[in-house]
Formats: sequence, structure tokens, C-alpha cells
Amino acid sequence: MDILAKLGILANAAKYDVSCASSGVSRKNQGGIGNSKSFGICHTWTSDGRCISLLKILLSNDCIYDCRYCVNRRSNDIPRASFTPRELAELTIQFYRRNYIEGLFLSTAVERSPDYTMEKMITVLRLLREDYEFNGYIHAKVIPGADPLLVYSAGLLADRMSVNIEQPTEESLRLLAPQKSLPKMFASMQQLKEEIQAHKEARRRFRHAPRFVPAGQSTQMIIGATPDSDLTILRTTQTLYQKFGLKRVYYSAYVPVNQDSHLPALTASPPLLREHRLYQSDWLMRFYHFKAEELVDPQHPNLETDIDPKMAWALRHPEFFPVEVNRASYEELLRVPGIGPKSARRIISQRRVAAVSVDQLKKLGVVFKRAQYFVTCKGVCPAKKTLDPAAIRRIVAPESPITQLSLF
Repeated sequence: MDILAKLGILANAAKYDVSCASSGVSRKNQGGIGNSKSFGICHTWTSDGRCISLLKILLSNDCIYDCRYCVNRRSNDIPRASFTPRELAELTIQFYRRNYIEGLFLSTAVERSPDYTMEKMITVLRLLREDYEFNGYIHAKVIPGADPLLVYSAGLLADRMSVNIEQPTEESLRLLAPQKSLPKMFASMQQLKEEIQAHKEARRRFRHAPRFVPAGQSTQMIIGATPDSDLTILRTTQTLYQKFGLKRVYYSAYVPVNQDSHLPALTASPPLLREHRLYQSDWLMRFYHFKAEELVDPQHPNLETDIDPKMAWALRHPEFFPVEVNRASYEELLRVPGIGPKSARRIISQRRVAAVSVDQLKKLGVVFKRAQYFVTCKGVCPAKKTLDPAAIRRIVAPESPITQLSLF
């Protein structure tokens, strides 16, 4: 099989993995080619919002596992292909030289064994970093169950690494991927966390200490393949952030690709709106100081689809409102729909000079049409009259549910 045929198969097979954001990297170009922070291109985003493109590809789709949800599972009759390390390294460099990409997102099926697969990935990374002197961004997957020394070697070469847990609970993972286990995945996550912390400490003491996964680690969960509630998913997400210090948890709406009694029908649509609400909730947990149990609870185990999670929380807790913007703390302002971290800081800064008025709210970046029902300015309600939660819901909720037409 020639390179182009392999590229067609393995690039298409990689589209189901969404955990490829390139935030947090600060690798410097020291004379080689590639620079992970010089240009703005497309397909993924850096920590400051710039868009860059990555070659997103599998090293192989010839897998020894038989996960029910995976298009590359062993029992599927599909074209199989594998790059040699030299082929993939050369392909990456040729794409870069043509200005198609600026980095690499490298994933793979488990070929032969976790150790064999991890060694093959490390060879690709070494060829790029040492032979081709490529200093661009590289995101590499960790194969759970691989030798810790192999994971460590890969971490010295990659900018970000990820261990995809796929499902939020051990029961769901055992049902759909019986050859995988969360304890093995958590062990790899713990190793990455400890090595990242150790190398950060070493760099504080020794200027030339090597970097280890400088952009941190991430993971991915598949949404909609099992009956797990949003409460279960967000609790797992919260635990991952707290225990392993992850940079991001990604959510991938399950695309029906296999016929199986434990999976949604092939005619079922991917739950894209649910995925969107989970990302919104994840943002609230990371930047707005919300807890998973505040956004969903046993009485409301799933997120609402007609309004965003922050608005839903505000309507369920009218006792917290209205908030007086000239006296509220930063944390209280963050709870107001339409006020984000930037606008909350601006309000606090402005009121040190003079009391914030209704007209100034709009200039400070507040989404006024949402915030007006939940705040007062100098004791005056911007909405002119106080409305009950049901009335606010009728105003802010769209007339029909939001839909998304296509995943790819």
C-alpha cells in the first residue's frame, strides 16, 4: 500500500478523536524548523485563542482490542493500514514544508501490544525532534498498560499527552470495552501528573532541566454510547481535574458506526447539543467556580437543552438574586448569567472609582439582555420589573430546540 492510500485510511480513522487542542505550549525554535506559536492557522486553538492546524492521524488502525463503539475494532471488516515511523515522520515534514500544518496530533490503535505501540510512537517523535529538528507542536497519545519508562520517554518529546478514558465509569467501560480498565488509565494519568510536577520543580532550580509534557495532559469521554447521566459525567470530570490536574476534558458525541445491542441504532443522531451543554458546564467548573453538583443533581441528573447550564442554575435558585453589582463579591458576580470573569473584574475595577450604572454595564462587557433580570444597579432593576423564573425562562429560551446539522 502506498503512502497516499495509507493517509486516506488513517486520517479518516482519526476524525473521531476530538482531544487535540494545543493550549499551554511555549516551545522555542532553537534553529530547527517548525514553531508552535508563530503563525495563526486553523483546526485547533492555542491558549491565547489563536487557531492553528495539526496533522491529525493514526499511526495504525490495526487494533488488538474489540471495543464495541470503535470503528477500528478488531472484528470490523475494514481496510487496515499502518505507517512505519519513517513514513509518518517524513509525511509530517512534507506537510509542514507545504504550509499545510504546523504540528502533529498522533494517535493510534493498539498494534500487537501496548509496549510495541508506544515504542513505535516514540520512534516517530524521535525522528521528528532529532533527525528533522522539528520544533512544532506535538500531541501524542498514551497507551494505557505500556511500560512507565516508555511513557516517560514519550513525555520528553511531546508537548501534550492524553489518556482517553472513553467512558465515565468502570461499569460502562467494562460493557463497551472489556479489554480496557479505568485503573490502568488512571495509573498513566497519575504518572504524567507526577512527572510534570517533578520537571517543573527541577526547572525552577536548574535552568536547562528537560521539559516534560509542557502543555499538560488531557482526556476524552464518549457521550451518548451508554445511559450514563450528565451528573455521572460531570462528577467524573470534576474528579479528573482535581486528582490529576488535567488541562482539558473533551466530550465526543457518539457517532453510530457499529451495529450492537448495547449501542444506539445506526440511524440515531449524535447528541451534539448535549455535547455542547457539557462543554458549557465544563467551562463553568473551570473558570466560574461551579461544582458539578450545582449544575446537575439527583433531581435534575441531565442538563437542560433549551437553556444553557448557568441560566438553568440561576432559574432554579431565585434566592440568590437579584445581585447588587456595586456590592457583590467577584464570586457572586460570576454566578450572574451574562457576566463572565472579564466583565466581573471590570465591574470591580470600575466601582473603585464610581458606582456602576445601568448604562455602564453594557460598556463593561456584560451581556445585558441576560443579566438584566438578575442584577440591580444602585438599587434599581435594569429590567424595570421583577419577573418570576417561569417568565424569565419564556423570554430567554428559544422557541425551538437548538440543532446542529453535521458533525464533520
